[in-house]
Amino acid sequence: MSNLMLYMIGFVFLIGGLAWGASLLGVPPTWIGVGCIVLVGLAIISGVNNTRYRETSPSDPNAKRVVVED
Repeated sequence: MSNLMLYMIGFVFLIGGLAWGASLLGVPPTWIGVGCIVLVGLAIISGVNNTRYRETSPSDPNAKRVVVED
C-alpha cells in the first residue's frame, strides 16, 4: 500500500471523528458537509505534498547521475 493511501485512510478517520463530534454538538448537517469537503481538499493537497517523490536539482552533490551510453 502506498504512503499516499495510508495518509488518506488516516485523514478519513480524522474527518469522520470530527464530523461525529460536530454532530454530537448539534452543528447543522449542511455545515458538517461543508467542513468535510474542505477537509478532504486539504487532505489531498497535503497528502500529495508530503508523499510525492522529491526531484533533485543538478547542483545537488548527493544526486545520482544517470549515464546514457550510445
